[in-house]
Amino acid sequence: MSQHPFRIEICVEGVDGLVAAQQAGADRVELCASLIEGGLTPSLGVVREALRVATIPFHVIVRPRGGDFLYSPLEFASMLEDIEALRDLGVAGVVIGCLTAAGEIDEGRTKALVDAARPMRVTCHRAFDMTRDFAAAIETLVRAGVDRVLTSGQRDTAIEGLDILRATADAAAGRIVVMACGGLDVGNIAQVRRDSGADELHFAALATHKSAMAFRNPHVGMGGTAIEREYELTVTDGAAVAATIAAARAG
Repeated sequence: MSQHPFRIEICVEGVDGLVAAQQAGADRVELCASLIEGGLTPSLGVVREALRVATIPFHVIVRPRGGDFLYSPLEFASMLEDIEALRDLGVAGVVIGCLTAAGEIDEGRTKALVDAARPMRVTCHRAFDMTRDFAAAIETLVRAGVDRVLTSGQRDTAIEGLDILRATADAAAGRIVVMACGGLDVGNIAQVRRDSGADELHFAALATHKSAMAFRNPHVGMGGTAIEREYELTVTDGAAVAATIAAARAG
């Protein structure tokens, strides 16, 4: 039996995604930019608008770039600056993750980010899933004062990672909230809730919509992407969020 209240968090890109998730019954949102890269820090303008319209808490990812979680000194300094700005705006929480080259949680940097964030809540994102030893990583996060860890059980999906998810929840022993993620949908979320031992669940319910642009330049693709991608939008599917939440709570 979990020692923590059950919550469902939806990962969204931008303010429209936040509104869709809260209307569909989410308990909390993780607010990101660029989910195509796994989520990057959104702009302060996005955060301010989110604060204006939010009716549920949201946590903001602090990730300066895609790729690995081994950051340069300047990148880490930018993370501290972002956290201080988010704290001053009154955001409820931040989502972070820093690793060493050896595949361990960077305890010093993590502790510095936690200290800078307070009184905000702090979640470690799936950088945790890239560590060499999940049990050792849990101990490091607890020592650093992190409140929550997001994990798919060090596999691509929570279903594949169920054994490690259960072991992670056992290692956490109520000292840190374990939030399971990874391919959760209507068909599997009840099983993951039942069998993982996780305290909370996290998913993104995304759909691709065609752009409303009437004029389309067939000769340019921004940032090296396929031209078709310039005229597609990835959005949070409110109906899928609601259905998946219902399946989790029914199960």
